[in-house]
Amino acid sequence: MRRGRALLLASLALACGTRAEPPGAAAEPSASVSEPAASASALAAPLAASGASPAPASSAKIGDPERGSVDDNLPFTPDGTRIASVAWRTWIYTNVGKQRTRYGYLRAGAIVDARGPAIVNDGCAGGWYRINPRGFVCIGLGASLNLQDPVTVASVNRPIRGQAAPYLYALSNETPPLLYFKLPSKAQMNEGEGMDVSTRAANFLARIHAQGKQSLVGELGDPPDFLSAGQKLDKPYGVKSPLRYVVHAGPAKVDSGFAISKTFLWQGRAFGLTTELDIIALDRVKLVEPSAFHGVVLNEGETLPVGFVKDHNVPKYGADAQGLPIPHGSFDFREGVKMTGKHHNGGFAELRDGGYAPEASLRVLPVRTSFPSFATGDRKWVDISIREQSLVAYVGTRAVYATLVSTGRGGMGDPEKTLSTVRGTFMIYQKEVSSTMDGDEDRSDSFNLRDVPFVQYFHKGFALHGTYWHDDFGKVRSHGCVNLAAADAAWLFEWTDPVVPLDWHGVVNKDRGTVVYIHA
Repeated sequence: MRRGRALLLASLALACGTRAEPPGAAAEPSASVSEPAASASALAAPLAASGASPAPASSAKIGDPERGSVDDNLPFTPDGTRIASVAWRTWIYTNVGKQRTRYGYLRAGAIVDARGPAIVNDGCAGGWYRINPRGFVCIGLGASLNLQDPVTVASVNRPIRGQAAPYLYALSNETPPLLYFKLPSKAQMNEGEGMDVSTRAANFLARIHAQGKQSLVGELGDPPDFLSAGQKLDKPYGVKSPLRYVVHAGPAKVDSGFAISKTFLWQGRAFGLTTELDIIALDRVKLVEPSAFHGVVLNEGETLPVGFVKDHNVPKYGADAQGLPIPHGSFDFREGVKMTGKHHNGGFAELRDGGYAPEASLRVLPVRTSFPSFATGDRKWVDISIREQSLVAYVGTRAVYATLVSTGRGGMGDPEKTLSTVRGTFMIYQKEVSSTMDGDEDRSDSFNLRDVPFVQYFHKGFALHGTYWHDDFGKVRSHGCVNLAAADAAWLFEWTDPVVPLDWHGVVNKDRGTVVYIHA
């Protein structure tokens, strides 16, 4: 998701550019530290998902690292203390001192175990708390000990990881939806939208039923309790809050994309609650069906070549008693197949499942004949070819995943002058479960896309990321980033380093990230 040169990541936190101090933490904390009195009891329960010995939640002992320091980084045994994120980005820090840097961040709605007692200094009047597996969070505008904070309650539905799209996505129609901040009455809808919305709402419900798209929106039940009594939605700290009218804040921008965390029925109309805590009418948007395209996992003992069916209605072949190809069904368009590398008379490629495919109908990712110097041992790296529009994930010299991508539409041009993807050897330095784009990308050259999924930065503003606004994988399309299908982006996000801890939304690389090698 690359910005124009003048706007390069200016509006996307955690990327290259000015980084504002996080909510609740001053830029220059005092070196002096005080600790409020707190219970010194420690629990002996083991910490899940960690093989390390938990550090006690009690006050420091002789030989323990200084509290609040970079060395104070061992996982700890939870004692019931928990904190909630109430900001779009609640930063997690390496320590509580002046020279602190960032490990990553939490997203509004995240609730995590914390270790006290709070460490209070001039940089955090509310006190710093350790969280698992590492880092410190400041209680203030970005985080709270009140787990029932309205923003936390409204953001309770968390993104889904490892399974294609983390949210339900939607794109605005020609007339973008109004951004409601409370449930409107039927009269308020009609007045705000300049029409009787009843027919429109009923037609939408009938259409998704007739088209079999109920699974996209899920079961449309009653509004959540935090909306049912006419409450107004507060915005997470750090999200722009526009001028509000009686029940809405005006229309969304044209060409907006939305991430929806909750759907429900109100006044006979289907609504969605977005991750930025706006309520939108679903009949005013186009629901996104995630791309059916996905790459191929190569298991132990399997390797390239891999093929992708490039035509529609391509026949599939089995083998007769003599092992010769005979018709046996058909392939899906862009279906990935594992190939043995063997060829048969008649232009057939042998597949690892014992079948055959017409070789002329396959887009083949071949076996590599040479490897870069860093492809050694068990080192992970990602191999991206601009000409082939392909991505192959390797462990050393063993391919483990192969797919098609969309790189910059400028092809092999100069990325400083054209809409091309940068070439060279890089390392992933930052990852975000989702990140909002607002700038100069590839949906009709204009967009305001919320929560683009599974973003992995590898050079300045260049990133690998999932894409919900097009399904043209295998063709150049972007303004420079590497676009992936939802399922591929989800798989790659969990496979690469640095690892994003389960409850975190983003991480900044403090060690060596996975290599990204981009070439012709």
